[in-house]
Amino acid sequence: MSSDEEITKLFRIRRTVMQMLNDRGYLVGDFEINETRAGFLAKFGDNIKRENLDIKKSKRNDSNDHIYVFFPEDSKVGVKTLKTYINRMKNDEVNRAIFVAQQSLTPFAKTCISEFSSSYHLEVFQDAELLVNISRHVLVPVHQVLTPEEKKTLLERYTLKETQLPRIQITDPIARYYGLKRGQVVKIIRPSETAGRYVTYRYVV
Repeated sequence: MSSDEEITKLFRIRRTVMQMLNDRGYLVGDFEINETRAGFLAKFGDNIKRENLDIKKSKRNDSNDHIYVFFPEDSKVGVKTLKTYINRMKNDEVNRAIFVAQQSLTPFAKTCISEFSSSYHLEVFQDAELLVNISRHVLVPVHQVLTPEEKKTLLERYTLKETQLPRIQITDPIARYYGLKRGQVVKIIRPSETAGRYVTYRYVV
C-alpha cells in the first residue's frame, strides 16, 4: 500500500503534468486538470503503480500529433528502461515524450537520450520539479508560444532578426515547462499598472 505522502506526491505531480500538457496545447479535459485527490485515489487505488499513471495525449489542433508521459517505476532510470519506452514510441509512431523520473537519470541514460534526439524529442523532469506548477506562481507572467506564422509577422512588423530579440535559455524552468525548442519565440504578457499589460518577446536559445 502506498503511503499517504506518496499518494499526495503522485497526485500533485500528475495534476501539474495535466496542466502543463494543457498549456502546451494538448487536448486535456477540465476533469483531468481539476481532479481531486479523492478522485485520483478512486481511479488508481491506494497501491499506486507509477506505470499506471502513464499518459498519452494529442494536440488540440492536430489529432495526429501525440505526446507520451511516462512514469518509470525504477528509482534511477537506466538505458534498458529508456529503450523499452523508445520502442513503445516507435511502435505507436509517437516522437515526443516526457519522462517523470524519481531521481536524475544514470549518465548512460542521459547519453542514450542525446543519441535519440534526432528522431525523438525526449524531456526529463524529476518528481521534485513537478510538485508545484511554477507557471501558476503569482510572479510568473503568462507565456504564449508563437506559431511560425506569428513569429514571421512579428519579425517583419519590427524589421528584426530573431537574434535581436531578448533571449530565454532552453534550460530555463519556464522554457522547460512549455517544452520550448531552440529558435521558437515566446510572447510574455505581464500586468502593468500604467498600461494594463506589458508585452515582451523572447527568443529561445
